[in-house]
Amino acid sequence: MSNSSFTRVAQLWKADKRQWVKTSTYCTYVNQLNKHILPYFGGGVTPTEESVQEFTRHLLDKGLGASSIRDIMLVLKMVMRHGAKLGVWPLVDIRLRLPVSARGAGEMPVLSHSDQKRLLTHVQEHFSFRNLGILIALHSGLRIGEVCALQWKDLDIESGVIRVVKTISRIYMNDGQEHIYSLQLTAPKTASSVREVPMSRAVLRFVRPLSKIMAPDFFVISNGPEPLEPRYYRGYFHKLLRSLDIRDTRFHALRHSFATRCIESKCDYKTVSVILGHSSISTTMDLYVHPGLADKRRCINRITNSLE
Repeated sequence: MSNSSFTRVAQLWKADKRQWVKTSTYCTYVNQLNKHILPYFGGGVTPTEESVQEFTRHLLDKGLGASSIRDIMLVLKMVMRHGAKLGVWPLVDIRLRLPVSARGAGEMPVLSHSDQKRLLTHVQEHFSFRNLGILIALHSGLRIGEVCALQWKDLDIESGVIRVVKTISRIYMNDGQEHIYSLQLTAPKTASSVREVPMSRAVLRFVRPLSKIMAPDFFVISNGPEPLEPRYYRGYFHKLLRSLDIRDTRFHALRHSFATRCIESKCDYKTVSVILGHSSISTTMDLYVHPGLADKRRCINRITNSLE
């Protein structure tokens, strides 16, 4: 396979893929292609099972985590399938194998019980619209883009639910031919992400009186007609954690903490999955269900009791 053939197939794949995915998803794919895949395989390396494994080691050496490598491999597989569909090369069965040391990397960040209580106490005692967004995230598991996209009309006080119908993200792409850098308000991540999430009593206590005086089209955490950009909200969140002497972590930790507390409270997995907007209950199980020693002991005791 020549350098030009792989690059040509990649260009054809981009043109085809752009028709079927959201702009933000397309930009993510293109960035991974240009930053990692084309510099390696565009130089004439033939994508075989062996060369892909070498590519995996190359990415690990660059310091990428298992999750990032899987995302890059997804793009590589799509390009390879497109090339096979066009008859440029035979279909190659690519199986990602990660070293044992890398498989556990990227563990989901979760706030400790004490840190979560401290953060909850602060945002309730020091009201601001940005703190209200943090309170909502802690009590609903919404993603940061979903929180930033919330408008007052999305908070149904009578039904007591948050209607998650959109998300906001800053997208960036530069493939040499076009440059995209913009803030986009779009439909949520997947069809399953369009959902209704019940508001907790704590959230309702704040939003009920405010909903009577706020313009329906105003965004909740910006308190205005324009949304707050997620990267600025992340900056605010990190600054708040430092002021509270809480270990710095990603905003996404609020979503993981919510899900973890749900599982710890023995909520059924299907319900948690629907609240989070996961497309499959297996996603929830894989991410959040990690039985501890006490759970295992209860299981063994139940079996013993049934046998006796």
